[in-house]
Amino acid sequence: MDSFISTFHIDLKIIIAQAINFGIVFAVLYFLALKPLKKIMAERTGIIEKGIADAKENAALVANTQKEYEATISKAREEAHAIFQAGKADAEVRKAEMIRMAQDEVNRMVDQGKKNLEAEKIKMVDEAKKEIVSLVVSATEKLLADQADISTTEKTIKNIKKA
Repeated sequence: MDSFISTFHIDLKIIIAQAINFGIVFAVLYFLALKPLKKIMAERTGIIEKGIADAKENAALVANTQKEYEATISKAREEAHAIFQAGKADAEVRKAEMIRMAQDEVNRMVDQGKKNLEAEKIKMVDEAKKEIVSLVVSATEKLLADQADISTTEKTIKNIKKA
């Protein structure tokens, strides 16, 4: 083994010194670099895991919100349709009411017109009777001009008016 040590120029003191140096460098690197690096990596891992969990939670929240949105839109459409149908029914009722009122007004106007025509007819008949009476009286006076007296004329007028 001595030949091996002399061939490779191995010095035990140097090997021990290098081992101690390696131990010191390892300890310094472990405490000053590796431990803080592990701590930082653990924190980053926690942040990343929290971000992933938040992303999953947000995805679920977005899905629920989308479902609520669709349900709200569907409900709003149904309500709008119901309101439209109610308005349409109300418009139909109002239309029917307006038509009925217009028909009542037309019927009232027709009745009023018939009454006016009847009054005009009666008035014309009365005027015609008066005219006929006066013509008959005039004709009778001319025929009976010489023979007529006042009492006969009055009796004739009364008889004509009765007819």
